[in-house]
Amino acid sequence: MPHLKFRGIDKEILIENSKELIDGLTSLIKCDRTWFTIEHTETEYIFDGQIVPGYIFVDVAWFDRGQEVKNEVAKLITKFCKKLTNDNDTTVIFYNLKGNDYYDNGEHF
Repeated sequence: MPHLKFRGIDKEILIENSKELIDGLTSLIKCDRTWFTIEHTETEYIFDGQIVPGYIFVDVAWFDRGQEVKNEVAKLITKFCKKLTNDNDTTVIFYNLKGNDYYDNGEHF
């Protein structure tokens, strides 16, 4: 944990650069790299009857680490996505989890 879900970005580019992303996030969040998961969802954006290019969306589900860390994580993810996609717009959305709602192998945090 944290869990990152990407859509609107090429899967192969994400795979090839995932180590760089986790390296940066690990230093900001101060947690073990094995706690991270990255998920990719294929997405098509539709507008006025056509498939169109769209934003990159990154959903981050995590235990809250304060506004300052959240700001830095959002900046790092945005910079990472823009670098890989020639400056595409990127939206990062955080979902704060509570330890008593998060179960790992039947045990909550």
